Amino acid sequence: MQKITKDMTIGEALMVNPEIAPVLMSIGMHCLGCPASQGETLEEAAMVHGIDVDDLMDHIANISASM
Repeated sequence: MQKITKDMTIGEALMVNPEIAPVLMSIGMHCLGCPASQGETLEEAAMVHGIDVDDLMDHIANISASM
């Protein structure tokens, strides 16, 4: 499985692992299918939502590891 990185757009990350959607939704990223998600990286989205990107990536890694 491809590794999700903070430089991926939200859309790219969801294509790699759709199971991360609940994590993104729980931190306020409710517009996962909107046009912004196709151009905004996970790092940019974390910054906009006031989330530490490293914490977000840890959560995503935990979900990916459990698959």
